[in-house]
Formats: sequence, structure tokens, C-alpha cells
Amino acid sequence: MYLLGVISNKSVMERSDLLKNSVARSMKNKFGQASVLISDRIAWIPRHGHDSNNHILPHLINHRANLQALKDLGAMEIVGLNSVGSLKNNIRPGMIVIPDDFITMTATPTIHQNSAIHITPSLDEKVRQKLIKAAFGSKIKVVKKGTYWQTPGPRLETKAEIKMMANFADVVGMTMASEAVIALELAMPYASVCSVDNFGNGLVKKPLTMKEIIAGTRKNADLMIQLLQRYLKLYS
Repeated sequence: MYLLGVISNKSVMERSDLLKNSVARSMKNKFGQASVLISDRIAWIPRHGHDSNNHILPHLINHRANLQALKDLGAMEIVGLNSVGSLKNNIRPGMIVIPDDFITMTATPTIHQNSAIHITPSLDEKVRQKLIKAAFGSKIKVVKKGTYWQTPGPRLETKAEIKMMANFADVVGMTMASEAVIALELAMPYASVCSVDNFGNGLVKKPLTMKEIIAGTRKNADLMIQLLQRYLKLYS
């Protein structure tokens, strides 16, 4: 049976009926605890937790435990639904980017502790192309390529940082690169759909606020769900 692993913000999947008959499981593995909702086609992990009053900040997410739980469940592919800020004036809030590469200048987690194992980080091209095809089939316009820059969070970026990053990347977020690295180490195909929810700090004159980011995330959630539903229809 085909099972798709999905990692996203709680606000995205709670708007969907894809998990209407799901079962919650708390899974323990050698990397820690993971909370998963499982339906007949999806194993979903809310990367920031189920409880809005106990939000897991980006730098505290246990990516290793999350991805290992999906592997243990037999997920065939992993799709990350990621909220991002734009680094370019032509990539506007409300758009969707399917990145083909990423940058992170800070340490990412790894499953390896005492072994000299060096992977070449990447996003799975087959899953990327399937996401693009699903978007096309749903008449959802997407940016087919782009570079994601991961910052450690939880703070947002300074205007100077955004200005510098814009020379090398298209969107900025706090989680996708870590998920991609762990997925690759676990030999699990992973790609991401990035919802552009706001402009980076200083890119436009209007001040950046958390209220703006949250509003953008909710507005784009329905498009992300449509894309995911089409993906499942095509490939499960």
C-alpha cells in the first residue's frame, strides 16, 4: 500500500479532510519521540506539534525522530509543506515555489554521530517533478525552481541579512534544509512545496509582522491542500 509522508505546519493540514479518519500515534525511536496522524494514504507529522499552546520552535524540532518515524511506518516518499518568506520582488505572497536546491550556513542535524559519512545534499528530483505535475493538473501556478535559504530561527532575519541572502537564494525559511538532509541520510525521497506567505524583512516598505505571516500561511493553505490531493490521486 502506498503511504505518503507529509510534514507541515498544523495550520495547513487542519484545513483538510485528508486526515478525517486518521489515527494518532506517539512513536518512539532511537532519536526520540514523534507524534504522527495516520490515515489510509498519509502519515502526517505537524513539525511544530499538535498543541498551539506548546509550539515547538524551529531550532527545537526533532527532525531525526520525525523522519525515522515516517520511515518506520513505511512511507514511500516525503513531501514537506513549508512556509517561507520571499527574497525577490517578483516572488510575491500567495505564490508557491517548488525549490530545487537549498543553502544553510549553520549546522544541520544528522543521524550520524561517530561515523565519517558525508552525503551530498539534494532534493529528490522525481518527487519534485511529480509535485510540479500535480500542481499543473490542479491549475495551480508554481515557480518550478528556486533556492531555499535556511536560517536557524526562531527570530526573523534582519534587513541586512535579507539583502545579502537575496543575492544567492529566492526564499527563506527555518526547517526545510534540515528535513531534506535527514531524509537523504535515511534514503527517503524528499521534496518540498513552499508557500510564500510574506516578503522578507525590508524587501518592501511595509513592516514585517507575525500577523502578516500567519495570515499569508492561512490564505495559501487551501492551495497546498489542493496540490497534495492531486498528488495522491495521481500517484497513490
